[in-house]
Amino acid sequence: MILENIVKRRDMVSCVLCQDPPCTKACKKMDPGKALFRIWFDNQDIAALEIPESNICAKCDAHCEAACISRGRVPIQRIMSTLNKKVTPEAEIDIPEDDDRLKCDLCGIPLENPFLLSSSVVASTYDMCARAFEAGWAGACFKTICSLDIHEASPRFSAIEGDSGSIIGFKNIEQLSDHSVAENMEIFRRLKEKYPTKFILASIMGQNEEEWESLARQCEENGADAIELNFSCPNMQEDGLGSDIGQVPELVERFTAAAKRGTKLPVLAKLTPNVATMSPAAEAAIRGGADGIAAINTIKSIIGVSPYTYVSAPAVKGKSAIGGYSGNAVKPIALRFISEIGQNPKCKGAHISGMGGIETWRDALEFILMGAGSIQITTAVMQYGYRIIDELKDGLNYYLAQMGIKSVKDIVGAGLDSVSDTTDVLERDTILFPKFDEEKCIGCGRCVISCNDGGHQAISFANRRPKLDGSKCVGCHLCVLVCPQDAISPGKKRISRKK
Repeated sequence: MILENIVKRRDMVSCVLCQDPPCTKACKKMDPGKALFRIWFDNQDIAALEIPESNICAKCDAHCEAACISRGRVPIQRIMSTLNKKVTPEAEIDIPEDDDRLKCDLCGIPLENPFLLSSSVVASTYDMCARAFEAGWAGACFKTICSLDIHEASPRFSAIEGDSGSIIGFKNIEQLSDHSVAENMEIFRRLKEKYPTKFILASIMGQNEEEWESLARQCEENGADAIELNFSCPNMQEDGLGSDIGQVPELVERFTAAAKRGTKLPVLAKLTPNVATMSPAAEAAIRGGADGIAAINTIKSIIGVSPYTYVSAPAVKGKSAIGGYSGNAVKPIALRFISEIGQNPKCKGAHISGMGGIETWRDALEFILMGAGSIQITTAVMQYGYRIIDELKDGLNYYLAQMGIKSVKDIVGAGLDSVSDTTDVLERDTILFPKFDEEKCIGCGRCVISCNDGGHQAISFANRRPKLDGSKCVGCHLCVLVCPQDAISPGKKRISRKK
């Protein structure tokens, strides 16, 4: 059942995933708050298996819903009953007893799981990294260290929300670490002393070859396990830094080589997506001695232009700026670049650390299948907290166990053969018809509207029931995507176009 969720996010759209959930405090038999959190992050199977007994909600007065801070708008009792009655019986395996399947490495250095904090505010102090390590993150890419005098704007974040109110697209105009190099080196020493098995990836940015070399050397001397070269920040005040470097392969090669002169640690080049293709910069980094590639950083963007002030967000005293776009909305773009690097023979053997829009274990799995050997996350942590690590680890571990996969390392790049950079390889001689589930259909007619105005007029509507006209249907599956009840799915009937 892990491949098809019976309970979906929209079933609990009013749930705010609160801290110390009152619903849990009100329930004496189970932890509904944790179950709801698991559902939100695609772990309905695990949530169902954690319910202590069958029919647990049958004779309950729903104290959980009465205590809910969303004023009872979340159908907690119904959701828990659905887990218990429909999901639990279909679960294929029990919850695994250990998570050894998640053990992997970054350039030969062991990781207890693939999940790292990416270089950003979520990994910018000793306390934050320590709390993340205690929560279960395998490591952190510390916020980019530099010798620049950093002063941030306020406000510096803005977002695009989905129908549920959750952030799907996030913009920042934040820059690099505002601590001195010496202060950051002290943080590294303390972290490595307290958490010797956690992975410290030190992100650095120099202004010239000497700085790249010096910063790399200092990070190694103070406990870093590997170095990440920030060739991709889109928010720098000074020209010739960040993404300005990542767009020029010659500079990527030169500064990678400079950093390699300063350290024997593995070095990753973090590349910008603000290019047509990433391969030229990736190949340049490899020529410069990089041991791997990290991608993607944020995408240059403008969002939220006010209809009253005409200023985009975030507005700082009537002005704004192009900033970096992240969040779940950028995942398709990130996956495209990860697959490009993964398929590039000149990058063969290089470690790929993937990031960009990852929220759930399923998102992470997609990156792994496209060639990422480690995963970095920021925006989801900013929205939901370090606590998501349990959902990432538990969900991926459950999937691996269910599929009989002994190690996450065994599926790195397993999906690359299915990807082509041209549509010429696609079979075009048959049509796969959609299938309509009359029990699920509520007769809204959304499929009819979309097919009429955005498709091929292949669905008629009578007595509030859709009917497919096979002579007109081209198998585009727009109807499958727009149905709010999941009552339409890809069918098994495939016909040939050939006469």
